[in-house]
Formats: sequence, structure tokens, C-alpha cells
Amino acid sequence: MNATPLRMGIAETLETERLVLRAPQWDDGPALNEAIRDSLEDLRPWMPWAQQAPALEASQENVRRARLRFLAGEDLRLHMVLKDTGAFVGSSGLHRPDWDARHFEIGYWVRSGYGGRGLVTEAVAAIEAYAAAHLAADRLEIRCDARNLRSRRVAERRGFVLEGRLRHERRDVVGDLTDTLVYAKVRGAEF
Repeated sequence: MNATPLRMGIAETLETERLVLRAPQWDDGPALNEAIRDSLEDLRPWMPWAQQAPALEASQENVRRARLRFLAGEDLRLHMVLKDTGAFVGSSGLHRPDWDARHFEIGYWVRSGYGGRGLVTEAVAAIEAYAAAHLAADRLEIRCDARNLRSRRVAERRGFVLEGRLRHERRDVVGDLTDTLVYAKVRGAEF
């Protein structure tokens, strides 16, 4: 039987010095929609889902699906909210879980105006620690477009090892072939 958050009692909330990282809630649609709309120009080069402003209904449906996927253990998305103001500042989480191998991919994006403050690095540190201590993670990955310097820096600041470059691995949002960098940490070596 596969382990899932419901069966494992996975925490729906993590806290850092400045952030509350929490599973999507049923009413997060408006906040998600506003954050994406505010961030389209910064997200567009890297995120296929950020090519145009989503309708509010689409964001609400996105959150409902994300909530159900979290509860089923299919994707552990976490919304990033500032502790002091309650502002929705982005998303991170543990994606593409392989529960048998205890392998997770950490993804992230930050709302425009909140970049450069170390919030994503802070979130990734908390997610790493939780995955290692409570999910018995054996492998954590960060994958990013080789041209996405900000994403690369997060992985490097957190001590992820660059394992390889997947040349012409996918098409970007305009259809050009791009390289993907694979960073990882494995139990016993990096954590």
C-alpha cells in the first residue's frame, strides 16, 4: 500500500522565521490568482502555466485540484505566506513524489516584489529538513532551466550538488529546446 499524507499524518503547515508554508486551502484561489497576475512577467519565461493571466475561476479550480492532490499524496504543494502580513508570496513544495524510493523534487516560484529577500531559500531549507526528518527522504532534487540563474542560485545556496545537464531536454514557452540542470541531495552524503 502506498504511503500518502493522510496515512502518514503529513504536516499541512511548516513555519520558518518569516514564512508559513501550508498546503493549499479551499479558499486560496483569489490570493493565488492575484499573485500570478502580479508576477506574470517574471514567471512567463520559466512557467508554461504563466503565459497569460488566469481567470479567477481557473485559479480556484487549480487550488481545489492542488488540495486534493496533496491529500492523496500525489503532489505536496505548499503556499508561501508571510507571517507578519499574511501576504501570499509564492509556492513551493515536494513534487513528483516517489514514495517507494523516498524521492521528491522541490519546486518553487516567488511573487514579483518579494524576490531577492531569501524567502525561497528559507522555504527550501524548511522543506528539506521536513522531508529528511519526517518523510525519510533519500533523494531531493531541484530541476531548473539552465538559463534560470535565480533558481540555480537557490539550489547552490542550499548545497545541492549539480549532477548533470540534460541537453535539449524540453521546449521552453516559445518552443526553443533548452537544457535542464539537475541538482540533488542524497541521504548520507548531503543530509
